[in-house]
Amino acid sequence: MRLFGSSGIRGHFNDLITPEFVCKIGQSVGNLYDEVVVGWDARTTSPLLGNAMIAGLLAAGANVYVAGMITTPTLASAAKEYKCGIMLTASHNPATDNGVKFWNPDGSSFDSRQMEEVEDILLGEKIPNASWDKVGQLRTIDWTIDRHMERIMEHIPSLNAKVIVDCGNGASSTITPYLLRKLGCEVITINGHPDGSFPGRDSEPTKENTVLLAKAVVEMGATIGIAHDGDGDRTVAVDEKGNFADGDALMPLLCKLEGKTKVVVPINASMAVDRYLDGVEVLRCKVGDVYVSETIKQENADFGGEPSGTWVFPRTSYCPDGIFAAARLVQIAQERPLSEYLAEIPRFSVIRKRVDLPPATKAEAMKALGAGLKSKNPKEISELDGFKAIYEKGWILLRPSGTEPKLKIVIEGDDDAAAKELFDMAMEIVEGVLN
Repeated sequence: MRLFGSSGIRGHFNDLITPEFVCKIGQSVGNLYDEVVVGWDARTTSPLLGNAMIAGLLAAGANVYVAGMITTPTLASAAKEYKCGIMLTASHNPATDNGVKFWNPDGSSFDSRQMEEVEDILLGEKIPNASWDKVGQLRTIDWTIDRHMERIMEHIPSLNAKVIVDCGNGASSTITPYLLRKLGCEVITINGHPDGSFPGRDSEPTKENTVLLAKAVVEMGATIGIAHDGDGDRTVAVDEKGNFADGDALMPLLCKLEGKTKVVVPINASMAVDRYLDGVEVLRCKVGDVYVSETIKQENADFGGEPSGTWVFPRTSYCPDGIFAAARLVQIAQERPLSEYLAEIPRFSVIRKRVDLPPATKAEAMKALGAGLKSKNPKEISELDGFKAIYEKGWILLRPSGTEPKLKIVIEGDDDAAAKELFDMAMEIVEGVLN
């Protein structure tokens, strides 16, 4: 039995994610790493779970450095000073959820081997604890946000733009507005106060959830609008005309501007990346920021990202850094209107859908889904992550989620008609297998 997915572990509070369970995770990590920095996002349950984590780490004998409420990339930046970092967050999930992410000193997520080491202790008969005189020491640190900003400002020294920042009532409210002001921007915030119930909008920065941001950018004559998710590892934008720039639009742009020789994108990234780039090798990996980061390290690539809005800048960290991305996007939009960049990027029709995929039937179902796709005579099929079937006018991807019991269906077609045809084909296969 394995607990951790491609991005740590997350689930409903007091269902999968309980204080007792989080404490045991802390005990398990504390048996492997003796210096750990801990932070949490703005969720209502995060301070509680943070303290449960701290208790477990201390009980195992690890020294704990408490950073409090910060973004995930800020926590990963602070992990440079310790053996590892732990973040209590469910990222873009609803307010009902919470979870745990693990970070190495270079900003990379725990890899499969590290997570298995933690799980082996966690699932063992008894988790070892330290004696009373060997329990860990607890310290509070207050420099993490300033240090993170300083590291970003080494690469982006100054800006001069009017920016609307939608923090989504999340942890980015502690850093993004302050960073951009330090860099020289005029900053107006939306949903700028941290509130774990996410009263302003849902945590995920989708087009539907950023309507107010788009309106504010146009009415206030801003250079750009920036939107984050709950823990600040995701960033999307709105151009000066109020058009939403999602990950499918920003991916080709950032790959072109950041890539010199190689860039890394997951298998679900748009065809636009390959068609927009010239002279830069595009490497594909499994879906998940951990796999993007791993491939960047292995291949010495210049940049990587995901359509979800996570962007990895290896010149600063292997952690997806939505705060650095915000500053970089402002820099780009300041040099030339973002709408002009976006107009040059080829766009295709994309359809995304999720359906239930019970864990007990996952392996058998995926095998049948793969066989179903192969029977439709694709030009090419990849089994890198689930099954991706490539056809003349687009592609179909069927893959199990790494964080929830869902099947993720992604379709991209040359136009709406092609996407609809591929979607109907995919749903015929999916419904035939799962029903």
